[in-house]
Amino acid sequence: MNDTWRSMSAADLGRKIDEGEICPLDLTACFLDAIDSHPLAPRIYARTMRQAAMDGAMAARGRARSGMRRGPLDGVPVSWKDLFDTAGTATEAGSALLKGRTPDRDALVVARLTRAGLPPLGKTHMTELAFSGLGVNPITASPPCIHDPDRASGGSSSGAATSVAWGLAPVAIGSDTGGSVRVPSAWNDLVGLKTTAGRIPLTGVVPLAARFDTIGPLARTVEDAALTFALLDGSAAPDLRGASLSGTRMLVLESVALDDLHATAAAGFETALGHLSRAGARIDRAPLPMIAEAMGLAAILFTAECYGTWGDTIEANPDVMFPPVRDRFRAGAAPRASDYVKAWLRLDSLRADYHAATAGYDAVLVPSVPSVPERLDALLADPAFFAAQNLLALRNTRIGNLMGLCALTLPTGVPSVGLMMMAPPFDEARLLRLGAAAETAMRG
Repeated sequence: MNDTWRSMSAADLGRKIDEGEICPLDLTACFLDAIDSHPLAPRIYARTMRQAAMDGAMAARGRARSGMRRGPLDGVPVSWKDLFDTAGTATEAGSALLKGRTPDRDALVVARLTRAGLPPLGKTHMTELAFSGLGVNPITASPPCIHDPDRASGGSSSGAATSVAWGLAPVAIGSDTGGSVRVPSAWNDLVGLKTTAGRIPLTGVVPLAARFDTIGPLARTVEDAALTFALLDGSAAPDLRGASLSGTRMLVLESVALDDLHATAAAGFETALGHLSRAGARIDRAPLPMIAEAMGLAAILFTAECYGTWGDTIEANPDVMFPPVRDRFRAGAAPRASDYVKAWLRLDSLRADYHAATAGYDAVLVPSVPSVPERLDALLADPAFFAAQNLLALRNTRIGNLMGLCALTLPTGVPSVGLMMMAPPFDEARLLRLGAAAETAMRG
């Protein structure tokens, strides 16, 4: 086993395959063996896919030897959050409600990455039905934060993030409805991309709230995120060469997003802003009042759709769920249909106001998460504390979902503190270029 490979970026692994220095079969075996032997792996992977992974790696080896690689990540393995359908392998979305659910075909994005040559390492643990931002799941497993295994890892793509952070996957695929890619990415010092809702097809993905659900990568670098995004999207990879912050205009969102920041999150965010400013970005600050109003609509918009999607299934067997998550779903039974429609009409108007107010800026900046990981035992012991911390963890990321944006979280160098950059919908390529320049600036 070559442990060096486990800390390399996916793009660097791909380059080594292209140069003939790494064999895809050896690489995939390295990660599978690490998963088998790692003491924390059972808290990260729900199940592995050894045969499918080795078959994919074998084919990638043949292409590499014949000079017929399908792209820069051909032969680089990937982990999948346990809500992406995989033919013949259980997809249970972290819930006993779906125990034994085994699809007969792959999700569209699984098929896309498989065709691109990425061997599937396995399915990663997640919070139940993706409806929590903390990464706490006593029903299946609560993945370990990279800085302290006894603390929450962030969710709901908790196993996805920790599979990369602990060196058990080069790159991971997760989903983001209210922050589920970005919270665990931030708390585990990774890059996480929330794509625009409606951009990447959700075919074969277990839903939470279809109007907000998105698919995105969790990775070590912006380059890795960009390459993986292109495969998920079925588009050309964004060109990151020459990315610069010189002459860019950034807006720090002061309303809501800066309230009640943990001291560590506040310090990391301000340090990151200093790096961006020294790299040539002009940074303004302003409150945007439409954000607070939009946040007030979230309880109707998110919970009503989530309960409408899962209510019948939940009520048929409610006792198998973790009560704080079950109760959060049940809150969606209260809003009337007219309230839901009215809330969407108002949100559409607030989105227009937001886009007008931010049109002159290259990106809007906020701390990715206002809090830092809490101890798992404390979260499990107190339902009220769990609920409050869950809402706080998702507060800033939810802004991007409510406003219909794409968003990127970057590690700041301060443990478990991320910088989030938000851009207009369907502007992922430009956002990733900005992210590459910001990544360089923050790395000094």
